[in-house]
Amino acid sequence: MIRSESLTARVRENFDWTLFLAIVAVAILGVVNLYSATSPYVDDPHRAGLADVYVSQVYWLVVGVLLGTLAWAIDYRNFERLAYFLYAGGVFGLLLVFVLGEGIRGGTRWIKIGSFTLQPSEFMKILVVLAIAKYLHDDPKTEPRTLADLAPAALLTVLPVVLVMSQPDLGTSLVYALTVVTMLAMAKIRGRSLAWLAVGGGALSVVFWKYLLRPYQKGRIDSFLNPDADVTGAGYHAFQSRTAIGNGRLWGDGYLQGTQNQFGYLPDQYSDFPFAVFAEDWGFAGAVVLLAIYCFVCIWSVHIASQAKDRFGAAVAVGVGATFFWHTFFNIGMTVGLLPVVGITLPLFSYGGSSVVTILVGFGLLMNVSMRR
Repeated sequence: MIRSESLTARVRENFDWTLFLAIVAVAILGVVNLYSATSPYVDDPHRAGLADVYVSQVYWLVVGVLLGTLAWAIDYRNFERLAYFLYAGGVFGLLLVFVLGEGIRGGTRWIKIGSFTLQPSEFMKILVVLAIAKYLHDDPKTEPRTLADLAPAALLTVLPVVLVMSQPDLGTSLVYALTVVTMLAMAKIRGRSLAWLAVGGGALSVVFWKYLLRPYQKGRIDSFLNPDADVTGAGYHAFQSRTAIGNGRLWGDGYLQGTQNQFGYLPDQYSDFPFAVFAEDWGFAGAVVLLAIYCFVCIWSVHIASQAKDRFGAAVAVGVGATFFWHTFFNIGMTVGLLPVVGITLPLFSYGGSSVVTILVGFGLLMNVSMRR
């Protein structure tokens, strides 16, 4: 009894209420925004099924909270011991997509299990973080690393990147690569190695453009470079998104009053462009508040990493924060026209079960590291 009370007191004392309340705030705002984004579908007989996606989002949030609580409760050092096994399971899931995958809108990224549709590439984001954190934990060199030293991390990254690019899913592949690069920034790298990496990255981008990118992906990049060249074709999504944000002005049109959203001009507003819906409803002031919460979560992740008691915990905290940051960066960047449209979700705002669960499991791990600092 005394031991149980002591454990409860320790958990209460070390529970990261700051991070918890920030995530709750984003999740609540996300559901409220989803209701606005899908409200035009209520009277649309062809898309009436989308009118209730905010309810499904709540169900996924509950699932994510349960799994995130599990990730928080288990000592994160157990994940360090299992990291490579979990990573292998994630790769198996990516391979399974090519056998059992459901083709949706030109991509084969989902596996249907009963009435549920899962996206293994989403769950792989956390597994890549755990694998790279394990690599950094097992090889804590103090001297600058060479390219040979980085080879294991590169192999752990390239495999899921190639598999996901084959689905095809450029956005998720970018998140994998940039998250790993952010985590490797924790380690010292020789200047010559950095130079070779820059040269290799430039050469690889040329190969990607010529041989790996699909025509529609190239079209999105072309429309980004020339935003007014094809506003009714490849540039339609970005144009309508910028228009919605501009309509919001300082204080917004009001909740459920955004014309671009309510009259159906804004495409994919519940998945790729929820930020445009929010900015149109609540204006620049509301957008700044939302961005402030997102920025705070990213900064708090770095703070948790600095307080972690071991290298694995610090790397996990950086990896989870980086995944959250790059999702936010790309989604809002493409929404306001600063980046090409790449189909990356906005954390806890975009509709999507796998995405929501992955984010919440990641924050469960982050709170795990914070509690055991």
